[in-house]
Amino acid sequence: MECNSMAYVIGVDLGTSGTKTVLFDEMGKVIASHTIEYPMYQPKNGYAEQDPADWREAAFATIRAVMDKSGVSADEVKGIGLSGQMHGLVMLDKDCNVIRNSIIWCDQRTAKECDEITERVGKERLIEITANPALTGFTASKILWVRNNEPENYEKCRHILLPKDYVRFCLTGEFATEVSDASGMQLLDIPKRQWSDEVLEKLEIDKSMLAKVYESPEVTGGLTAEAAARCGLKAGTIVVGGAGDNAAAAVGTGVVQDGRAFTTIGTSGVVFAHTSEITIDKGGRVHTFCCAVPDCWHVMGVTQGAGLSLKWFRDNFCNAEKETAKAMGVDPYYLMDKAALESPIGANKLLYLPYLMGERTPHLDPNARGVFFGLSAIHEKRDMLRAVMEGVTYSLRDCVEVCREMGVSVSDMMACGGGGSSPVWRQMLADLYDCPVKTVDSKEGPALGVGILAAVGAGMYKSVPEACDAIIHPANVQEPVAENVPEYEKYYQLYREIYPALKEQFQKLSVL
Repeated sequence: MECNSMAYVIGVDLGTSGTKTVLFDEMGKVIASHTIEYPMYQPKNGYAEQDPADWREAAFATIRAVMDKSGVSADEVKGIGLSGQMHGLVMLDKDCNVIRNSIIWCDQRTAKECDEITERVGKERLIEITANPALTGFTASKILWVRNNEPENYEKCRHILLPKDYVRFCLTGEFATEVSDASGMQLLDIPKRQWSDEVLEKLEIDKSMLAKVYESPEVTGGLTAEAAARCGLKAGTIVVGGAGDNAAAAVGTGVVQDGRAFTTIGTSGVVFAHTSEITIDKGGRVHTFCCAVPDCWHVMGVTQGAGLSLKWFRDNFCNAEKETAKAMGVDPYYLMDKAALESPIGANKLLYLPYLMGERTPHLDPNARGVFFGLSAIHEKRDMLRAVMEGVTYSLRDCVEVCREMGVSVSDMMACGGGGSSPVWRQMLADLYDCPVKTVDSKEGPALGVGILAAVGAGMYKSVPEACDAIIHPANVQEPVAENVPEYEKYYQLYREIYPALKEQFQKLSVL
C-alpha cells in the first residue's frame, strides 16, 4: 500500500432481481463488486412482492463482501450511496418491525385506488402537484390498497419507507428519503421538492409516517455501531441521500446538465432528459421527477415494449440464428444485427408498432397492441427484424418529441441497457434523434451514480456536475449520417399516423 491514504466510496444498487454493491476509488474505478439475488413473490396474478429482510441482508452481505475482496481499510471508505428500485411500499410498526411484504413497483393490483386518488385530489390538480396522473406503479395507490384491504396492517403502520430507504434505516437508524425516489410516491410536491400537505390531507395519510426529505448528495446519517460491525466499516461512515434507479443511472452516465439525455433499451425503453427548469406535461404522457442534482428535474418517457420486442422476435422466429450463434460462440443478437443491416432503411416499406404490452409514452393506452404494417410477399425475416428495431426507435423518438415539445432540449444523448450495446441500434437512434449518441466506458450505471453522490456528500467534489466531469468518459460516439436523417424522417412521420388510425380498433379488440 502507498503511505498516502486513498479515498473510496461504496454504491449500493438495490434492484428487483438482486442487490449489487460496488466499491469505487475517487476516480470512479471499480475496486470490487458483489451481487446477491433474492426472490420476487406473486401471490396472485398481477401481484408482485418482496421481503424487505432480503434487501437488508443483501445490503449488509454485499458491503461486507466488497470490503473483504478489496483489502481496503474501513477508514479509507468516505461514504455510501444508495440506489434502488422505485415506488415499493415498506411499512413499519411502532417497534420498527416490517408489517407485511413490500408491494413493489411492477405490482398491478391498485387500479381502484388510482381512481380513488384521482377523485379525491382532482385529475388536473394531481398532475400540477405530483407531475403525474395516478398510476398503479406508484406508492400512494399501494398505501390506499393496504388501508382498503388490510385495515389491521394499516392500523399498525407508523413508518412508510421506499425500498432503499428501508436499507438506509437498517444502516443508520434514520428515517430519511431523497427527492428523486420520493418523486415516485405521488405524495411529493414536485415543483417545491417537499411533501404535499394538500395531497396528504385529501388522501388522509398521516404526514408523520413519512421520512424526512433530503437532496440526493446530502448526508442523511452515519452507520450505527451495529451496522458498521456487520458491514466491516467504521461507525459514523456517512450515508448520502442517493437516488431512485433512473436518477442514479443519469448521474452514472453524466446526464447532469441541460441538453443531456440518455436512452435505455432494456425490456422497456426509457428516454430521460435533464432540465434545470421545472416543466410538466399536462397530459401526463411523461414523468417529471426531481433529479439527483439539487434544484434540477428530469423528464422521463417510457416505451413498454422496447428490448422486449426484439427478444420476443428472437425467441419465436430466430431459432436458426440461436443455433448458429451457439456454434460460433457469439450472442444471437450479434447475428440479428448483421441480418438487419442487409435490409435498407424503412425495411423495404415495412413498419412495426412495438406495443406488445400496451403503451405509456406518448399514448397512455393499455389496449394498444403490436402491428406489422405493410407486410408483403417480398418481405423476408431480415426485413421484419429491421422493422422491429426501427419501430422501437420510432417509439423512443416519440418520447424525445414530447420532451422537445415541453421545451426540454436534447442535443447530447447517451445509450444504455442491452440494446444500447448494439452499434446498429445506436446508429438508428443517432439518425432518428439527429444528434450524436454515445456510450460510457463504465457499465456500473446506478451504483456509480450513487457512488458519485457519496463522493460529493463526503466533500471529495464540490458538486455533482463537477464530479461527473472528472469521473465519466464517453466511449463510442455514433454521429448521425446526414443522408439517413431525411430518409428515416419519412418513415417516422408515417409511423406516427398508424396508431391514431387504429386506436378505436384496439379498443374493440380488447373487449372481444
